[in-house]
Amino acid sequence: MQQGGVLLGPSALGRSERFLNTVFPKKSMTVLETLANIGLLFFLFLVGLELDIKSILRTGKKSLGIALAGITLPFALGIGTSFVLRSTVLKGANQAPLLVFMGVSLSITAFPVLARILAELKLLTTDLGRIAMSAAAVNDVAAWVLLALAIALSSSSSSLIAVWVLLSGAAFVLFAVFVIRPVLSLMARRSPEGEPVKELYVCITLSMVLAASFVTDTIGIHALFGAFVVGIIMPKEGPFAGVLIEKIEDMVSGLFLPLYFAASGLKTNVATIRGATSWGLLLLVILNACFGKIVGTVVVAWSCKVPLRESLALGFIMNTKGLVELIVLNIGKDRKVLNDQAFAILVLMALFTTFITTPILMAIYKPARKGVPYKHRTIQRKDTETEFRILACFHSTRNIPSLINLVESSRGRKRGKLCLYAMHLMELSERSSAIAMVQKARNNGLPFWDKKRDDRDYIVIAFEAYQQLSSVTVRPMTAISALSSIHEDICASAHRKRAALILLPFHKHQRLDGAMESLGHTFHLVNRRALQHAPCSVGIFVDRGLGGTTQVVASEVSYSVVVPFFGGLDDCEALAYGMRMAEHPGIKLTVVKFVAPKGTSLTFGSDAPGVISIDLLRGDNDQVGDDAIISDFKSIASKNQESITLEERLVESSQEIAGVLKSMNKCNLFLVGRMAPTAPLMDTKSAEYCSELGPVGCFLASSEFSTTASVVVLQQYNPTLNLHPLVEEEESDDANEVPDTPMGERAQ
Repeated sequence: MQQGGVLLGPSALGRSERFLNTVFPKKSMTVLETLANIGLLFFLFLVGLELDIKSILRTGKKSLGIALAGITLPFALGIGTSFVLRSTVLKGANQAPLLVFMGVSLSITAFPVLARILAELKLLTTDLGRIAMSAAAVNDVAAWVLLALAIALSSSSSSLIAVWVLLSGAAFVLFAVFVIRPVLSLMARRSPEGEPVKELYVCITLSMVLAASFVTDTIGIHALFGAFVVGIIMPKEGPFAGVLIEKIEDMVSGLFLPLYFAASGLKTNVATIRGATSWGLLLLVILNACFGKIVGTVVVAWSCKVPLRESLALGFIMNTKGLVELIVLNIGKDRKVLNDQAFAILVLMALFTTFITTPILMAIYKPARKGVPYKHRTIQRKDTETEFRILACFHSTRNIPSLINLVESSRGRKRGKLCLYAMHLMELSERSSAIAMVQKARNNGLPFWDKKRDDRDYIVIAFEAYQQLSSVTVRPMTAISALSSIHEDICASAHRKRAALILLPFHKHQRLDGAMESLGHTFHLVNRRALQHAPCSVGIFVDRGLGGTTQVVASEVSYSVVVPFFGGLDDCEALAYGMRMAEHPGIKLTVVKFVAPKGTSLTFGSDAPGVISIDLLRGDNDQVGDDAIISDFKSIASKNQESITLEERLVESSQEIAGVLKSMNKCNLFLVGRMAPTAPLMDTKSAEYCSELGPVGCFLASSEFSTTASVVVLQQYNPTLNLHPLVEEEESDDANEVPDTPMGERAQ
């Protein structure tokens, strides 16, 4: 947004007087700057909310050392740069405030921008992200304290007045801690989880932000510091802080901050940088800023035994400037510490250092996902004694009861044979604040500040309760990514946990009237990408309320499961899943084997899209595999004829197949292969046709078929089709010793 503001200013479009007078007349500038500054107050309040003082005090020696190194060296270089600027473009400037302003400008790290970059690169919950966020938090607090000193020095003509301003500022901080904080804590305690926060509390808090800003401005520091202090002392526990973020973040980021960028851009005139001296100063400032931050951070990180590649990445991460840097520069310009030329030089430095962070970080550190090959990637397996691992994904609480009932039906007879990884898929949206991302990261079970988990994701509590009541091992997880790349987290986690099955929620949910309603095309694409890159079998769960709206205990499970069998790898996988479910005493399994008349196939000569490719996927050994699993099923069915049945249906058209399936739509669950070798059972041009469900799954998931029968569409893992795996497998000497999921190993 800042580059847009610069383009609006005298550097580009603003060179036209007619444009400026039309779009930004002088009479409007007062209103523009007033709104921008009000938005800036609330933005600094949000920044304060992101910083948890308790967590900063618990920062380890490694992060603290990196933070101090990231401040000290660039601050010293900033002081040296100030002498050069004062002798060239800032002649006659007040030396003391210029020293501190330049030191802060070169040493500051933008905590909110850094959190966003780490989240987008999926580094927020890694060790590197933990160190970077901890160091950036310490850096932020130190920089704002130093900036308060610079403002105090620039606001007074004598050292006594500066000391008085600093003492008054310290008194305000004490007043905030011992008077304002108890009031905020009282409101936070009266806002329990699960109940709406009173609007009165929100109004009181925002009024406190404005009042504190007025007090600090009157003292002579800056209005921003009052808002920042209120944000820091705000209790971070409970829902109160989160509600405040939801109330004001959209307004601040969507309305006020763009106004601030526009106002800042109108002050920036790149044309003032002219001549060899000015361009040389720009190069000097950029080199000093990058050298100080990167070298200082890398040296200390490497001395703390952080690998060199991670140390380099940490150095570039800590060099992020962004909006916080622009705030510092605008304060310096308003206080007459910086003139137009110095201001433009430092703005370009801030833009450059922020722009280079992401591409360089991806080039030197983008962590490659590597893993050891493992054996059991499918439900169908010869060794039934190995642990069956499921990675079950869900978007919201709507999916949880049915998902737990499905898992309960899958656990088999023997205790401890199933391990469930419950992954909550959370979208990293454009409005996600740093504090929200940090809280989500903590819920992921990975360290952020430390290994203590104070906050809990209420959604995974249901799975933890299920673990206490069953013999299933449950491991809650969270994936925080943009929906365009969240499939990478799903597939990489499945490989790391050595899952045999990924369960994905269908991108449509059932309304009260029984019709299926889409959640959005982006959710649709998530499932498609996961099917293409999955390291194991995948099941798409079309939920129509399996077991009702509540979790069913093991003793009350009573489901009728139907497996339509046409042949092929995916149908074999569906049948293998059904055979596993049949081990549960509450499951009645019916397998319907469809047979075409002699001399024909179940495609019935159809030339619909996908049929040819389905036929080509069937290798020479597919029929042997079909006969083998049917033979195994018959032997199991002969021992349990009451709950397991096999029916063969001779069909001569796709309409007959649809008729047979409709006659069974009163069952609780269908298990069907995705690429069943048959003609589509519905119009492929229909709005309800979904290629990821295959020719039969689309029909079973359609609104017209049933309103009660849930469906799981299964795709068996096929290494020959997984041309672009997201995890690079490395063969190791002991790969044969740990190729699968032995019972002795538990998830870490």
